[in-house]
Amino acid sequence: IKMKVPQLKKKLEIKSCHNIEWEDNYSWIHQKNILEVLKDKSKLDSEVKKYLEEENTYSQHHLKDTKDIQKKLFDEIKGRIKLDDESLPYKDKNYEYWTKTTKEGNYFKKFRKKINDSKIECYFDGDLEAKGKKFFSTGDLAVSYDDKLLAFSIDDKGGEYFTIFVRRISDNKIIEKIENTAGGVLWAYDDKSFFYRKHDSQKRPRKIF
Repeated sequence: IKMKVPQLKKKLEIKSCHNIEWEDNYSWIHQKNILEVLKDKSKLDSEVKKYLEEENTYSQHHLKDTKDIQKKLFDEIKGRIKLDDESLPYKDKNYEYWTKTTKEGNYFKKFRKKINDSKIECYFDGDLEAKGKKFFSTGDLAVSYDDKLLAFSIDDKGGEYFTIFVRRISDNKIIEKIENTAGGVLWAYDDKSFFYRKHDSQKRPRKIF
């Protein structure tokens, strides 16, 4: 079956800069509210969305005979990565902290145990946090200096706008939530406050709160 090559509609616009003029048939796809699209994909121009979906369908159609090769290449690359891995523990005042990945999961897990104690506690499980989400990315994780609170940031849309959560480790209760941040989190020494960044209108992390 021969598929028609997707065509993006042309909308002529005369542009100018430094006393030079030129024709641009595709400048219309650059939405003025593109930063809002990163937060809410439903705001993407319907014509652009339709074109992207047609391009994806076209690509899948022409690459369908290579699915076995794609899987073989993926498995070869995956086979060269150490999936079961564990960092060296580092000691804080009362705890040892470390990170672990397993071949069964897709994301890292954070563990800790009290110094000179054998009981191990998983205080952040990336696979559990990502469950049910189409996209998942961890920005930052920080345990308070008194070892009681975990501040972490998650992007579950792909636009690099992170939601910061503060969780009480003892019972996993979320006690604070801040949306649309740049992702970074840093605790103050008093354990009563923390610092984080937000984007400006051009999506630059320029302000600290």
